[in-house]
Amino acid sequence: MRVIRGLHNLREEHRGCVATIGNFDGVHRGHQAILDQCREQAAALGLPVTVVVFEPQPREFFAGDQAPPRLTRLREKVRLLVEAGVEYILCLPFNDALRSLTAEEFIDRVLIDGLGVRHLVVGDDFRFGCDRRGDFHLLTEVGETCGFSVEHTRTFTLDDERVSSTRVRTLLASGNFEAAARLLGRPYRLGGRVMPDQQLGRTIGVPTANLPQPPRPLALQGVYAVITELPDGRRRPGVANIGWRPTMGSKRPVLEVHLFDFDGDLYGQRLTVFPCAKLRGEVKFDDFDALKRQIGADQRRAREYFLQHPAAGAVLQHPAAGAVPKQSTAGAAGQAVTDDSLPLASAPLAREAVTSDSSAGAPADHDDG
Repeated sequence: MRVIRGLHNLREEHRGCVATIGNFDGVHRGHQAILDQCREQAAALGLPVTVVVFEPQPREFFAGDQAPPRLTRLREKVRLLVEAGVEYILCLPFNDALRSLTAEEFIDRVLIDGLGVRHLVVGDDFRFGCDRRGDFHLLTEVGETCGFSVEHTRTFTLDDERVSSTRVRTLLASGNFEAAARLLGRPYRLGGRVMPDQQLGRTIGVPTANLPQPPRPLALQGVYAVITELPDGRRRPGVANIGWRPTMGSKRPVLEVHLFDFDGDLYGQRLTVFPCAKLRGEVKFDDFDALKRQIGADQRRAREYFLQHPAAGAVLQHPAAGAVPKQSTAGAAGQAVTDDSLPLASAPLAREAVTSDSSAGAPADHDDG
């Protein structure tokens, strides 16, 4: 696999491919179905699969902070696309130069001169070009002349509803991690590298691993019961705050995680965090003492939640065991513990009284990624 950043980095060996174009935000099961189509055609033609994505995503370029929150950062998106069998990822910078291309110019520069596309898979409602003339019909027409075929994407539905990035965002914002995982084909995850911070948690016996997040709208915001995967594959339950830390103030959003019954140095290491249940929204407290009391309550609720699920409860009851098993290890009830059996809630936990509540989630949007 290779990530190609910009048209200027395309080489002759990248030409001749089966391609598709889109945001692929979340790489959910609908996206996976599109990639299945690409792989089928690629196998028949003996060609690699290339996915064209944009950075930033077009809605982010035009709408800024009003754009829908991302489900996946570019690093995670690339990993998921590779797992889905993609050989090349062409990442085009979405800037004034790219957005000013007409539909014909985009086809010529990107698809024909750049990639030498032999087969293209796109939605029949796909539109592109500064003049908005680019659509499925134009692509088919040009393809007949220039030697590439065009196929529209198959609609993928679950529960008689189309799977989309918007639908996933709505489920995450509502605290339904179980249903979101069905649409994604895996549990939703966040991650990043642990960086030094104010270390206020240590002063009250609640050390946290702080993972700065991009300064963009957040798909999740609030306090959650989470399972965290360490670099060595071990998994531990805990509690996390995702957002702007309104009581202490923060210049950028951060994911801060407290791992239960863990003692170790995680600075500089990459962690993967699986939100399992929403405890509450972000709250601005009157003082640090009020925040400290609420942190204690959040920990108790998270521990109680995990104790109800054998896969995570075993670690809370026996900390020396070390981790929530990642795969093929039997839980307390005898079932195999895998990503599919993480203790994912279908709704936020019952609310408890807090000082004030500015609970937030992902804003509504219509970007299907």
